[in-house]
Amino acid sequence: MRLLICVALLCACGKQRAERPMDIQSHVALQKAATCDDLARTVQDTAVRQMRSQLDLAKDGSFYGVALPAAGGAPAAGGVPASYTTTNTQVSGVDEADFVKNDGTRIFVLSGRKLFAAASWPPQDLALAGSLEIEGWPGSMFLDGDRVVIFSSVWAAPAGSWAPVPISACAVDGGGCFWGSATTKITVVDVSDLASPSVKSELYVPGYAVGSRRIGTSVRLVLSDSVRWPLGIRWWPDYDPNVWQDKDRFAAAIDALENANEAIIRGTPIGAWFPPAQRKIQGGALVDVAYQCSDFYLANAPERLGLVTIATLDLARLDAGISRASIVGEAGVIYATQDRLYLAAPHWWWWTLAGQRDFTYLHEFDIGDPAHAGYVASSGIEGHPGDSFAMDEKDGFLRIATSTLSFEENPAQPRSFRTVAGSRLTILKADTLQRVGEIPSLVDEERLTAMRFLGDAGFAVTFRNVDPLVTLDLSDPANPRKVAELTLPGFSTYLQAIDATHLLAIGQELPLDGAGHPDWSRRAVQLSIFDVGDLAHPRRTAQHLVGTASAYSEALWDHHAFNWYRPDAKRPGLLAIPFSDWAPQGWIGFTSDIRLFSVDPAGSIADAGALGMNDVYVRQGNANWTWWYRPWVRRSVMATSDAGESFVYAVSDAGIRAAALDKLPSPLATVLFPLSTP
Repeated sequence: MRLLICVALLCACGKQRAERPMDIQSHVALQKAATCDDLARTVQDTAVRQMRSQLDLAKDGSFYGVALPAAGGAPAAGGVPASYTTTNTQVSGVDEADFVKNDGTRIFVLSGRKLFAAASWPPQDLALAGSLEIEGWPGSMFLDGDRVVIFSSVWAAPAGSWAPVPISACAVDGGGCFWGSATTKITVVDVSDLASPSVKSELYVPGYAVGSRRIGTSVRLVLSDSVRWPLGIRWWPDYDPNVWQDKDRFAAAIDALENANEAIIRGTPIGAWFPPAQRKIQGGALVDVAYQCSDFYLANAPERLGLVTIATLDLARLDAGISRASIVGEAGVIYATQDRLYLAAPHWWWWTLAGQRDFTYLHEFDIGDPAHAGYVASSGIEGHPGDSFAMDEKDGFLRIATSTLSFEENPAQPRSFRTVAGSRLTILKADTLQRVGEIPSLVDEERLTAMRFLGDAGFAVTFRNVDPLVTLDLSDPANPRKVAELTLPGFSTYLQAIDATHLLAIGQELPLDGAGHPDWSRRAVQLSIFDVGDLAHPRRTAQHLVGTASAYSEALWDHHAFNWYRPDAKRPGLLAIPFSDWAPQGWIGFTSDIRLFSVDPAGSIADAGALGMNDVYVRQGNANWTWWYRPWVRRSVMATSDAGESFVYAVSDAGIRAAALDKLPSPLATVLFPLSTP
């Protein structure tokens, strides 16, 4: 779990701490726990090291306070279309969960605490068929034939002496904020009868979902969970002004507290640190599915104490429940192919000491078996990947782009530090994760904002004041090379390959002011086409600005909202993105719709209209919208009939609207979801 720390960076400058950070581990490996004693020893040793390091921060006054950790976790009729869009995913054949799923004739939406099922083809007959209340807070799902697999968050009351607290309130006691424990519920729903969806399987797995993938009938859910720290652990001494104002006496009080905490940690059995999963059997009873010590892998790398689990559910064998492979450590970015799943976990570095640098531990798992995940290899790389698109596997090599960050002495201000950013590319051999090639610097002192791999080429976007599009030749894994930079104002956040030589990008246009700095008052959502057929001479062949300085699109940060569609190669493609903008005119000034653009890879982007739901959110919305209900448009679906006519569906938490592409102002049908409350 994450302890809540307020660190006064400058206060720590130049002071020697009692406990130095652990060095980066260059030879990384996971070892399966041979016995429960091995697992207990690893957990206890890591907990003691983390606890002592945290409390040692107090000895030199380099923190304002440490919050006491919670006992639990951190907070179809009418035929079928000729073609249609589905969830935008990174790897072919590897599905990604989202809150909207469709199969051409049916659209499923998670809104509030319900699953809504709509018959969607033909579009003029769009109608809500049925719904089903889902326990907890449903966030994403998979669609596999007539089964929907839903992931929802369920909050359990803290264990031990702490009184249960509602999710809407925060109980504060001595500076601590105590929430319940995070649990992810996996609900498998039969939707063969669209009017009456029914639950077929219910599983409760400790932790919150950080990512998931589906290959065929095999669902992989990666969870991050907190260990259950013993309730007797304390994170600061009792307040006594005579002690707290005397450096030596305060240090002695910290030492005594650390010793008392260690005694508690060493005396806490392994079963108390990790809760079991649960399965609901016929009749509604819950049965514990306890962790097995043999499910755990122990890392030799310094990661924060936590639990990362790859839970596997084979939809072809629901009665078998889940299998688990767990690591004592932290979760980070995940990337998966049809055969491999990679976990990128951060090195634990909290100290403001010169020479500290960002580092990632990479773990590879074999997911070829639909029912299990097996450990393959580990490695370490400089920096950290921003998202899954920073990783790519081709011809037995894993390419990974990372942003880097390090602490250095600040020559302009003695006894203080400065952070230095950068970016790099590393190539490793899959199955061994041995390093075979690298580009140490993509652009000096600039972090990555977007990355895309396309065959033997790579394309990186970095940002400080301007946006270089960097082209990379990766045809020789042992000798990757940076080829060229195209420098433009602003930056891109997502790159979509629309053919073999062109990228379609979304990002921010940021004109420079007279001093050469970004002028955020003139920002706009930006679409660009890049011709990358010649790596030595990349060109932007089209730019299109959308909206005002208040404009926003969820597609800027979530690729599932970026909907690229080209059913006919003879015609330009279509891009649909959810879009919102704001003018200070009350409800009239708020715009939320699906914006459509005609995109010709040869070099043009043109407006193709908008499908909005203003009347829906004006009628059903109010100034007190909550985090669980956002009636503005967030996703789109596009489909084409056998006659070649294209249709657009706008999807929000409030409902679904369908229209013909050439008659967007005159919707064919609108479905409204009954408002549900948490």
